[in-house]
Amino acid sequence: MKPIAVSLISGGMDSSTLAYMVKADGYDLVLLTFDYDQRHRKEIDYSIRIARHLEAEHHVIPMPVGQWLKGSSLTDDIPVPHGHYTAESMKATVVPNRNAIMLTQAYGIAAARKARMVSAAIHAGDHAIYPDCRPEFAIAFEEMQRVALDSEIYGVRPPRLHVPFVNITKADIVLIGHSLGVPWEDTWSCYEGGEVHCGRCGTCCERISAFNEAVIEDPTIYDPAGYEFAVGTLREKGEWGATST
Repeated sequence: MKPIAVSLISGGMDSSTLAYMVKADGYDLVLLTFDYDQRHRKEIDYSIRIARHLEAEHHVIPMPVGQWLKGSSLTDDIPVPHGHYTAESMKATVVPNRNAIMLTQAYGIAAARKARMVSAAIHAGDHAIYPDCRPEFAIAFEEMQRVALDSEIYGVRPPRLHVPFVNITKADIVLIGHSLGVPWEDTWSCYEGGEVHCGRCGTCCERISAFNEAVIEDPTIYDPAGYEFAVGTLREKGEWGATST
């Protein structure tokens, strides 16, 4: 019998790549997607697509906390800022304690299922803006769960927190995902949640930048004007490669 791994999946590039990686490592996947009243709920549909590709057990968990976690452009009636994550304006996309809330539920499910690990796709590109994507958060959270899920009570060791991307870039993740055959066209990044990726929001800019840096063809359909905005931003920073179109 294969060991069980509970993995958070949003439908984005990072969590989809992680799901492919964990399955390739020989685990039975239990994928969890949280519906927290986010404005870009379209990503939920893409998490379902990835779960189907992987033929994995998948649960969409209602977590209607967005109505109380106000002040973020992802849960409130606040315009989504445009530009790269390094911009000061990107702080408007922070949802207070989001990863801690999701991971706490994931750990409870993992303990009940006697899973070997819980995996989350936090990565180095998020460190500047999101406190709950930093290495010190992951270390502290895993220690807290070690105490909360006392092995003498539960009969098994607490699952470990698997965050293999915490010190690598999104371009690195693109390379890993490409090697694993992740269907990028069935992943969603955009915070606007329109018909196509807007190209202007932080996640779109980061997505475009990652494919460019990795020198991997980007199959994503973007709003043309938004794509030009992102490319122009990268050119100004000297980060647009000559191999890109």
